[in-house]
Amino acid sequence: MRTQWVNKAVYNFLLAGLTPANALVLNICERHGCRVGDVLNMRTSDLRTRRWSYREEKTGKRRIVTLSQSERAACLQIAGKIYVFEHRLDRTRHRTRQAVWKNIHKAAEYVGLKGVGTHTARKIYAVSLRDRGYSVSTIQQRLNHSDEFVTAIYAYADYYSQKINADLIRRLHLGSII
Repeated sequence: MRTQWVNKAVYNFLLAGLTPANALVLNICERHGCRVGDVLNMRTSDLRTRRWSYREEKTGKRRIVTLSQSERAACLQIAGKIYVFEHRLDRTRHRTRQAVWKNIHKAAEYVGLKGVGTHTARKIYAVSLRDRGYSVSTIQQRLNHSDEFVTAIYAYADYYSQKINADLIRRLHLGSII
């Protein structure tokens, strides 16, 4: 199943139901357009400065992200000895993508949403760039996509998900979820 885009307010509502560490992972993904696996692979030593440099697992491309002071402070607060986001059983490994996906998926299921996962964050990022006037080619560079068509799917993901989001927002306002 493909991951859906959700409205930022709905997304924030879902993040409130996650563990603090998983919510932080997804906040970083959404704010910078990173893939969840790359964020989970962040080492504590990477937090010496606000600039986090890494090689993307999927593409092998080099990327530099400037974390905000609050993001860096939140990461330092939960960071383990080796990885910022430690595995729950083995501190020499990082948390798995599946653990974060399961957490967001359960929160989405609870409110009746299907198709929400960790990759939803990248779609929110792409739509927000489009809304701020960035071209598809610029968004493509920011996401490190090789295909502009794929980037267009991300950048216009909100159009594909309008009805899903409208139904959920209406239920949230009516208080039927809480």
